[in-house]
Amino acid sequence: MNYKMPLEISNGISFSCNFAFMKILIVSATQMEVELASAQLKAATNITFHITGVGMLAAAVSLTKLVFIHKPDLIIQVGIAGCFDASIELGKVVLVKEEILGDTGVEENGEWKDLFKTKFIAPDDAPFTNCRLVNKHLSNYNHSQLPEVTAITVNEITTRSERIAQLKALYNPTIESMEGAALHYVGNDLNIPYLQIRGLSNYIGERDKSKWLIKEAVENANQALIKTVLGIKL
Repeated sequence: MNYKMPLEISNGISFSCNFAFMKILIVSATQMEVELASAQLKAATNITFHITGVGMLAAAVSLTKLVFIHKPDLIIQVGIAGCFDASIELGKVVLVKEEILGDTGVEENGEWKDLFKTKFIAPDDAPFTNCRLVNKHLSNYNHSQLPEVTAITVNEITTRSERIAQLKALYNPTIESMEGAALHYVGNDLNIPYLQIRGLSNYIGERDKSKWLIKEAVENANQALIKTVLGIKL
């Protein structure tokens, strides 16, 4: 059923948005990463916000439970991420087109072997496509034409220069997070459209947090989320 719903944004301007009654589930690892959007979209009765917790395990379990409880038509994950590419300005917002499991595998004699190289699973075993968790729904929802990048998900944040070089040589990722692959795995496996929106807060390996732009990355990611939701027309 189509309806028109007014949403009041923080500057006091009200927007009327055409929605079909589409159930949207918006998730984040922490409250801080989604606080702005949850406050501004609270009038939308078809949107559910949830904090999954940090890491792949927490995110995967939370997402699976939420899917069966809420039966969403679209899942959007929003949060910050580290960036491997120093030519990309911090604070920028990207969408993730494909995810790679960055630290699931074995290290032998200085060589990293992931699940595919060890042949535990085949490159195209569902929900993978050519060893990656590819978002096949991205073109339907990237109305803002945000840059689409490759990401890796890790359980341990990458800090060592040797490990950074290894990951870049193996996978050429643009960003790193701790939850993204969980979204892609669940979405692909259960055939639910999804988006992963990330604000770039820091460069990978930089541990001086005075050089991070967390506030800007969070604000920009939340504004991109709001714009994305308001731009959905079915």
